[in-house]
Amino acid sequence: MKKSLEAWRYPAILLCSIGVSSIGGWIYFIALNLIVLNLTESALAVSGLYIVRAISSLFTNFWSGSLIDRFNKKNLMILLNFFQSILIVILPFFSSLVWIYALVFIITAASSMYHPTSMTYITKLIPIAHRKRFNSLRSLLDSGAFLTGPAIAGFLFTLGTPNMAIYLNAIALFLSACITTKMPNVEAHEQLAFFSDTEKSSLNKVLLHDWKMVIQFSLKNSYITMIYLLFSGIIVLMTATDSLEAAFATQVLALSEGEYGILVSIAGVGVLVGSITNSTIVEKVSTAWLIGMGSLLTALGYLVFTSSYTFPIAALGCFLLSFATAFANTGFYTFYQNNIPAESMGRIGSIYGFFEALFIILLTAFYGVAAEIITIRFVVMSASLVMLIVAIILFLLAIRPSKSLFYENISEFRD
Repeated sequence: MKKSLEAWRYPAILLCSIGVSSIGGWIYFIALNLIVLNLTESALAVSGLYIVRAISSLFTNFWSGSLIDRFNKKNLMILLNFFQSILIVILPFFSSLVWIYALVFIITAASSMYHPTSMTYITKLIPIAHRKRFNSLRSLLDSGAFLTGPAIAGFLFTLGTPNMAIYLNAIALFLSACITTKMPNVEAHEQLAFFSDTEKSSLNKVLLHDWKMVIQFSLKNSYITMIYLLFSGIIVLMTATDSLEAAFATQVLALSEGEYGILVSIAGVGVLVGSITNSTIVEKVSTAWLIGMGSLLTALGYLVFTSSYTFPIAALGCFLLSFATAFANTGFYTFYQNNIPAESMGRIGSIYGFFEALFIILLTAFYGVAAEIITIRFVVMSASLVMLIVAIILFLLAIRPSKSLFYENISEFRD
């Protein structure tokens, strides 16, 4: 017991930091929408926030991996959290929509850098034997934040203004940074420099060198790349389909705002139940089945939801897709950590993330236009069928016995 507690000391601290940051992120997200809506009284202005965030992620992922892999991860995580907290504190002082968009762009850029940085740090900190358990607990914390974050935000709105919620998120990020300072420096003995001896001091040449490295890794490790791209494709399809969720529920299913609220709550319960179940059985299920079956059930949930004509069937679909997401995410994070080299994880994750963000923007826009030209039901059902096909391919590739090494140990085929 003592040895187990010692082994989980730092992972527990890190999970605490992630949980605090996740809850704060949900509070910030909801409060920011209300601030812009109160300022402009325009739904289009609120939609502009989503566009700014997407463009910021796209811009940042293009180059941030080159910095992440050459910078101390612990120090960078602390710096990014402090930087975001400062910007969020000053955000309510601006009444110009242009300045709000500019600050949101920078805050999102820092947040986009934080994710691959923390993923690399987690990979270096957590032993391979504990990664699946850690990722399941992280999914549980994320689901808790999904439920408690909006609830806390709503409670704060009854006590004061959305600005109070914004400040609370700044405090959460500050606390997350303070907690991170107590974590070990996993790169204390590594020599990290932005330019290596073989690289000339030109940013363009460094970026070109890193993009070539990612392409070479992807071609050499085709199976790893295929699993990543298939799972990323499901994420893209899910995000684009979610953009039409509210319109489908209210216009096609003719649900009232209250019924739609209940539907969202059922999805929240599905996330929580799925995360609890996942954390309970995660050690008994292989990573391959977590990815494959989790993705397959998620796609089936979307198909049930988008093909429904009544509230009960729509609720069942929402619960199923939310329930299965925790399994898929846990499996994918574990696969990613075990097979992507930690020393180049920032670059690989950021560049893959660049294309994921790009396709999310393009497909979301395409679905929006198609829904206007054809029908919403046809678009979302078609998207769900494509998602199901991708999930079936992912499932069949993941559970192949000959590829079990990729899911249980660090792959010997990786570069």
